[in-house]
Amino acid sequence: MHHHLKKAIHFLIKKQLEIAFALLFIGVFLIPTAHAERLKDLTTIQGVRNNQLIGYGLVVGLDGTGDQTPFTVQSMISMMQQMGVNLPPGTSVQLKNVASVIVTSSLPPFAQPGQTLDITVSSMGSAKSLRGGTLLMTPLKGVDNQIYAIAQGNLVVGGVGASANGAQTQINHLSVGRISDGATVERALPNTISQTDAVNLELRESDFSTASLVVDAINRKFGQNTAFAQDGRVIRVQPPANNSRVAFLAALESISISPDAGSAKIILNARTGSVVMNKAVTLETCAVSHGNLSVVIDTSPVISQPGAFSAGQTVSTAVSKIDITKEPGKVLKLNNGANLSDVVKALNAIGATPQDLLAILQAMKAAGSLRAELEII
Repeated sequence: MHHHLKKAIHFLIKKQLEIAFALLFIGVFLIPTAHAERLKDLTTIQGVRNNQLIGYGLVVGLDGTGDQTPFTVQSMISMMQQMGVNLPPGTSVQLKNVASVIVTSSLPPFAQPGQTLDITVSSMGSAKSLRGGTLLMTPLKGVDNQIYAIAQGNLVVGGVGASANGAQTQINHLSVGRISDGATVERALPNTISQTDAVNLELRESDFSTASLVVDAINRKFGQNTAFAQDGRVIRVQPPANNSRVAFLAALESISISPDAGSAKIILNARTGSVVMNKAVTLETCAVSHGNLSVVIDTSPVISQPGAFSAGQTVSTAVSKIDITKEPGKVLKLNNGANLSDVVKALNAIGATPQDLLAILQAMKAAGSLRAELEII
């Protein structure tokens, strides 16, 4: 009897230990973990940036859909003179297959001569369509007025249109086209990364807490005094001596950190009624009364016509009927919300439309019940 009791006690203890370990295992996996992001997603390297390019050119070969603007005719005459074709003064030039365009592109960092770029060609005159056109050689300039690329090629326009006898139909936009690898880089920008001793990282969103976390993560990986924050956005990093700059930047960008949540912010779009909140938004206990007011105006024409063979005139008037409907408002108590889910549940309880919610959120902010910054876009 004593032996069986001993086995039963051991069995119960074993089962309790198994349950305890199972609960501990489940609890570990249920602990919310902070989302880690790579440093390359949070920051940019100062000096490593795109540079915008722009140029003015001509598109030829259109199927009668060009423009007749004065600058198009003038540009075409100037181009023909450069190619050895001299037109007598006063010659009237009728252009149907030519259009003036603006060519835009972006010069990526470390671009070298011979590299190709994608370009966008946009009509600047009254051309009906750029479909089937060919862009003639167009120099692309930077903000310093230097030529950095030359563009030329056949356009691809993602649309089609047709018109006849006043009827017209069109699919997509016909005034903008694109040429893949349509420009060739002719001038390289100086490489600022290899010319400087230190590297400056710039946070995409200025935040002192995130800047401090980035500095700590870099110093843990590469040693103390490797990085320090100049302010809430710029972090200065000193690469180790006798180290490849490319290898160091690759290792630097791969560091993962869990950024700070940042300030609580609510974005309001007054034109569309859109409301977007981040996860740091909280709500204090408050009471909100909301009622709907609708005004409906119905106008009907009333025509008074005189009898046959009479000297009167037909008179047309309008009668309007105005209905005003006001729904009674309810006073609702919104309990404090410690996270975004609670805030969403509280705002859904109001039952307001998105446009009404804009005014309600502003009133809650003014009352001090909404712990967030309101930004109207």
